[in-house]
Amino acid sequence: MSRIGKKPVNVPSNVKVSLKGNLITCTGPKGAVSKKLPEGVLISMADSLIKVEAKNESRQNNDNVKFTGLTRTIIANIIEGVTAGFVKELEIIGVGYKAEINNKILNLSLGYSHPINFIIPEGISITVEKTGILKISGCDKELVGLVAARIRGLRKPEPYKGKGIKYSGEAIKRKVGKTSGK
Repeated sequence: MSRIGKKPVNVPSNVKVSLKGNLITCTGPKGAVSKKLPEGVLISMADSLIKVEAKNESRQNNDNVKFTGLTRTIIANIIEGVTAGFVKELEIIGVGYKAEINNKILNLSLGYSHPINFIIPEGISITVEKTGILKISGCDKELVGLVAARIRGLRKPEPYKGKGIKYSGEAIKRKVGKTSGK
């Protein structure tokens, strides 16, 4: 069994957890998250600890054993999300590139001939700081990462001038442009 899967998950006092088969629902100060967990894994809850075990740990049936670490990590991320939340930061780099929010729509000007309207999904909040930094936050780690990747995909950073949308702290490999021939 996985070393990560053997560790129990601590549940804080301000988080309510309910298990129904392989569906887990957690409610905390930041919101509520429900996830369907992989089959073949037993989840037991005692006091403020959640333990994950494989249904049968035989070497022949290794399918159940390999999902214990994944299941434990999913549960830990759900609990962290409803208590603290997750944040991804994106930087918009380029002359004339900007972002603004109207209602639940993110309006982006990214050098195309038309503005891009990105509808913000339920459970996600986006703030624009200094028109060049987007902060995407929410209590579902998977959804926060997915929204950040979709926004970044609208204008990926190009290697010559570095213009585009990139993650905060992401290093862009720069290429040398053409040189003049004599």
